[in-house]
Amino acid sequence: MAFSWVDLIVVIVYLVVVTLLGARFGKRQKTLHDYFLGGRELPWWAIALSVVSAETSILTIISTPGIAYAGDMGFLQLVFGYLVARVVVSFVLIPKYFAGELYTAYQLIERRFGRGLKVFTAGLFLGSRALAEGVRVFAISIVIEVIFKTGVLTAVLIITALTLFYTFEGGLTAVIWTDVTQLSIYIIGTVIALLLAVRAVPGGWTEVAHLAAVSGGKFTIFNFHFNWHDPYLFWSGLIGGTFLTSASHGTDQLIVQRLLAAKNKRQSQAALLSSGLVILFQFALFLVVGVVLFAFYHFHPPAHPFTRPDKIYPTFVITQLPVGLAGVLTAAIIAAAMANLSAAFNSLASSSVVDFYRPFIRPNADQKHYVRVSRGLTLFWGAVLILIAIISQYLHESVLVLALTIASIPYGAMLGIFLLGVLTKRATSRGALVGAIMGLAVLILIVVGKARGIVDIAWTWYVVIGTLVTFFGGWIASVVASGTGTTRPETESTST
Repeated sequence: MAFSWVDLIVVIVYLVVVTLLGARFGKRQKTLHDYFLGGRELPWWAIALSVVSAETSILTIISTPGIAYAGDMGFLQLVFGYLVARVVVSFVLIPKYFAGELYTAYQLIERRFGRGLKVFTAGLFLGSRALAEGVRVFAISIVIEVIFKTGVLTAVLIITALTLFYTFEGGLTAVIWTDVTQLSIYIIGTVIALLLAVRAVPGGWTEVAHLAAVSGGKFTIFNFHFNWHDPYLFWSGLIGGTFLTSASHGTDQLIVQRLLAAKNKRQSQAALLSSGLVILFQFALFLVVGVVLFAFYHFHPPAHPFTRPDKIYPTFVITQLPVGLAGVLTAAIIAAAMANLSAAFNSLASSSVVDFYRPFIRPNADQKHYVRVSRGLTLFWGAVLILIAIISQYLHESVLVLALTIASIPYGAMLGIFLLGVLTKRATSRGALVGAIMGLAVLILIVVGKARGIVDIAWTWYVVIGTLVTFFGGWIASVVASGTGTTRPETESTST
């Protein structure tokens, strides 16, 4: 069944409505507090859903079913680590963030270690987030290619331009409320697709379960074997997922900005902890979709073999669903892309303005000026992500694994620095910087070694290794530099 003009109209109407919904918040954005923190008037449950939406992206929707299709549901072992990390961030880092008026995660580093290390961590965020989000922008072209047979550039430009429009106008308030809307759409859409796929399998769920069992146990979740090269084992998933999400939700401005937008510390903690329940349900849903599609294509083989697992779910949506419903599901997939993209634009702009522009270029400008600059930088980062997305089309690895690998390299250094600042008073700015450089160097050597076949370490261990090297390397460097094992007083640090 081809993608019909009715489906196309559904997608277009969705794009117009969600863009206008986000843009309607534009008149409220008069200060940086409004533009980047939503005036701290947003309810905790909306922030919780926005956190899930921001960390989901289109990669989750199109790649996670492919993981279960080709393997089993072992990816959930990584998600259990996501849940543990939320507890860590809620009770270790969130109290520090609410000890003062902060706009970005890296102002906490400035308060503890001074401006130099803040610039280093904020720079890591800007570079790694731009690369990872550029790959995610490319992911939407996979869906558009399946639907419209268009080139990467056209697809990327359309989605990026529409998302830029409402992010540019409405700031974080627009981002969060469109996140809530988009998450609702893609969850409902995925449930509908799942039910229709089960119905299309002769014998229904009973046959799905049978095929899953005889094909190596596709509903298997736990695997307690241990090795360093398989990312979806229990210990690599639990430990790796804990460190990865502690970094992404505790040090990455993309998520931290949402947590800072809560009315107070308790609401921020409630938002983050409750988001864990939603993320567990969501990943379980997408993995079950992959298992069901395995059974579906057992009875209804595709016209052409799938060239990459990222195309399995979009192909089902486009070719198998009834007229109109295919448009709804396609809109649901695009919703995830736009939700994550808007979050990236706003967080990149907020760090650029607060961590670089305001302190170094125009420290005494008025709020209207900063809001104008924030909107200009939103457009700038949109152009950067478009360029990275175009380059990403020439890469052949799974877009989900690629994006997570890119993010994991700097995450270890960033989390190590934050833990040095929060858990020990012995660490100095110089020692933390030495530790971070060591952590980055070790991970770069591992990634290069893996590319050359010298080492075989799964990406889930990258943040663990980077964090431990940064933390202990930074602590030792601080002690050695002090000569007596004591640190310089914290009052040396520049306050925010």
